[in-house]
Amino acid sequence: MSLVKNPEEIQARNLARQKAIKDFSLKYAIYLVFVALIIAITIKSPAFMSLQNLRNILSMSATRIIIAMGVGGILITGGTDLSAGRQVGLAAVVSASLLQFMEYPRRMYPGMPDLPLWLPILIAIIACAILGLANGVIIAYLKVPPFIATLGMMVATYGINSIYFDRPPYGAQPIGGLRKDLTTLGSGYVGFDGTYSIPYIVIIALVIAAFIWLLHNKTRFGKNIYAIGGNPEAAKVSGVPVNKNLLAVYTIAGALYGLAGTLEAARTGGATNNYGNGYELDAIAACVVGGVSTSGGIGTVPGMIVGVLIFSIISYGLTFINMNPYWQQIIKGAIIIAAVALDIRKYLAKR
Repeated sequence: MSLVKNPEEIQARNLARQKAIKDFSLKYAIYLVFVALIIAITIKSPAFMSLQNLRNILSMSATRIIIAMGVGGILITGGTDLSAGRQVGLAAVVSASLLQFMEYPRRMYPGMPDLPLWLPILIAIIACAILGLANGVIIAYLKVPPFIATLGMMVATYGINSIYFDRPPYGAQPIGGLRKDLTTLGSGYVGFDGTYSIPYIVIIALVIAAFIWLLHNKTRFGKNIYAIGGNPEAAKVSGVPVNKNLLAVYTIAGALYGLAGTLEAARTGGATNNYGNGYELDAIAACVVGGVSTSGGIGTVPGMIVGVLIFSIISYGLTFINMNPYWQQIIKGAIIIAAVALDIRKYLAKR
């Protein structure tokens, strides 16, 4: 039996192999770059790969993951939310102002008795959920483009937060003196010591991520938002209540921002009206890097988590090796542009 292969067969196999390599590189290019960066950081500073650093990165990522869960759901529907960061700031200020210990000399509400921990957290979540609902109404029923609607809400929310924050008699002073039961949510942990432990804030983020995964993958609502993002007109013809689902997506996102803002105040031990500034851009970037399509209809919860972790590790790692902050911004910007460019290429290839 002849072992000589047909030249056409050899060429076909080579082309198939080249296509497979190209498809793999296209699909996982961002992750390959990320791995290369981690290797480079570790070579420069081997101490980077430690349990303590991993714990710090996870703690730093926790609130960003919760924000990304809200922003990611909106992106899947083909929308966007520029008000996320300001809603986080509002939640941080509201929850912190209601959870200061009674002996603190600059307490915002001096005569108010201690409230149960859950009540201010619930108030912050509801406040942001209402803002999210307002976004949904403006987008679904007034047909204002998501970019413009949420841009307006971003500006308005910052104004509301600043009015609330700049209250007599102390004016626009950072809110401090937070109760221990709140700060424990941000700094406490389950485990034997600070290194071999899991922070509470990370556990909360993982529970929220698991809930959103179930919502996206095991419910009719989840199927609907992917259908809306894929083709809203076709979804409407198929009987999907597009407007109601959009209201739900933006309201859920607002509630998640409210929880994230409270946890951010707990993690840092204080709050100002500038908290959350730019967080929406970080969340959008993380979602896109994690595989959420800017065209809508595509995205996974694990991908969103990976996207957040990529940016957190890059930020922490580059700071760890004392890289100039301006260069860090350049690298982040390049990764965002590359991720969007790859997403567009994949979208065009499917067409």
